[in-house]
Amino acid sequence: MTFGQWLIDQRLSLAQELLETTAMSIEDVASTSGFGTTTSLRKHFAARLSTSPMQYRREFSNPLAREINSAASIA
Repeated sequence: MTFGQWLIDQRLSLAQELLETTAMSIEDVASTSGFGTTTSLRKHFAARLSTSPMQYRREFSNPLAREINSAASIA
């Protein structure tokens, strides 16, 4: 595995975690996970995970965790 591949895997892992556990916008997830743009995030999601960030969130997010994180960020 090259460094570039490893880095993309790490960024995807963080993006997956954020999509599962927060109510962050896709734009914020892309930025926070190091992809910079939603286009880049979507491209890498499609290539490695065969899905989109939105579809991933619909399938794997924990609504309770998102609610708790959302409330904590407001406080």
